[in-house]
Amino acid sequence: MKRFEIAGLPSDEVKNFVAGTHSDPFRVLGPHRVGDDLEIRVFRPDARKIEIVLDRDPEEPIAAQKVQQDGFFCATVLGATRDLPYHLRVTAWDGSQQLTRDPYQYGPIMGEVDVHLFTEGQHWKIYEKFGAHLRTIGDATGVYFAVWAPNAQRVSVVGDFNDWDGRVNPMRKLIGSGVWELFLPGIKQGAHYKFEIRTQTGAVLLKSDPFAFFNQHGKSTASMVYDLERYVWNDAAWMESRRTRDWPKSAISTYEVHLGSWRRKTEEGNRQLSYLELADELLPYVLEMGYTHIELLPVAEHPFEGSWGYQVTNYYAPTSRFGPPDDFRHFIDKCHQAGTGVIMDWVPAHFPKDAHALAEFDGTDLYEHMDPRQGEQQDWGTLIFNFGRNEVRNFLIGNALFWLDKYHVDGLRVDAVASMLYLDYSRKPGQWIPNVYGGRENLDAIYFLKRFNEVCYERFPGIMTIAEESTDWPGVSRPTYLGGLGFGFKWNMGWMHDFLQYMSIDPIYR
Repeated sequence: MKRFEIAGLPSDEVKNFVAGTHSDPFRVLGPHRVGDDLEIRVFRPDARKIEIVLDRDPEEPIAAQKVQQDGFFCATVLGATRDLPYHLRVTAWDGSQQLTRDPYQYGPIMGEVDVHLFTEGQHWKIYEKFGAHLRTIGDATGVYFAVWAPNAQRVSVVGDFNDWDGRVNPMRKLIGSGVWELFLPGIKQGAHYKFEIRTQTGAVLLKSDPFAFFNQHGKSTASMVYDLERYVWNDAAWMESRRTRDWPKSAISTYEVHLGSWRRKTEEGNRQLSYLELADELLPYVLEMGYTHIELLPVAEHPFEGSWGYQVTNYYAPTSRFGPPDDFRHFIDKCHQAGTGVIMDWVPAHFPKDAHALAEFDGTDLYEHMDPRQGEQQDWGTLIFNFGRNEVRNFLIGNALFWLDKYHVDGLRVDAVASMLYLDYSRKPGQWIPNVYGGRENLDAIYFLKRFNEVCYERFPGIMTIAEESTDWPGVSRPTYLGGLGFGFKWNMGWMHDFLQYMSIDPIYR
């Protein structure tokens, strides 16, 4: 066989693959029938040598021939079928060896029902399907990756396990859905990764995982593989009693707090407290003061400290500033054991323009609107979610359910509801687009908020949803079946400002 020539595969496809422009890696890599034989193709630039180790005959490995200088290897197994089980033995340039299953010997993994529900906007456990999940397939343990990027030419998983080379682990696109997936055997908890997305214009983007459970903050923005199934909760009594609580008829006193500024360790460089330290120090204070609930300013990952958490880049990851996810669960667990509820500020109204996050995720306006009259929040310099898109609604409602499910959060206080309800919010004439009836109401956002409340209360009885809404929109806390938005409570901004202004006046003049 000549160099750059692979049986059954045009040379142009090999060149496109090595150049990183091929969109169907399973057509190129892995096992392929060629006549009566099986050809196994591997691309590993880090490998000096690759051998095919057959399960049926592990003592007689088959040496793969290097057919392309960048690291394309090929081996032939005579008379074998495509389902032949085998491992790859990869010898690196430093002499180290790795024995692993071939990621490209697996068929499609995400089920058709999962894909259908997602495209319909109604997969309420979407966080168990997308992102990075430790799992075992057959006898191989590794990480399953899935991401939504319908307009990408190519999507690859890159990380500290493949030298951040987007050619090594390109993903399979599930036709008709825009979902890309790949199972990587051997990847473990703690691995750093991103998605490398090649757009239709040829630009290459490095994106954090929108569904990542753990993410770096600040200038480092890699996602990290994290197993959420290890933590053992001890709040069963609280969770059971919560199901039957009638919060509108209960006494509620809420302590609102920003975890990063509540208290500092001045003797240690004025550092912030960790989740574990907050459980030991903040909780006793709240109990002593007689509060029934702690309300946390946004704790989802955000790079910009000055935003107080209101410019979220990773909706499914508690910020790593204060520790790993299980430490945050420990904090909530301790609150529940002490009889204290936990409410989270949740920010579905807008998101920042950070290049590593959701903005122009696949090179197009995927999560946001294309027209800035609909897609940009001018006051905050952020982008507005496209609530009319099924997959975007599913991403957001799934995120709300994620916090209620995986973190046992007791309530969600939805930020900036007024900015969602009105198309002309903080806009001058000519800066906004009316709805189909010529009005200023954002019909897509209204539907989203109603659906969000319906699903949350249906799946998690006893929780609270609270609207931070600063206008006189009617029926904010009225049930949806009576024409309302369905929130349990309204955070009355007007009353709060009036009350604070009144209290600031000298008592003699009140």
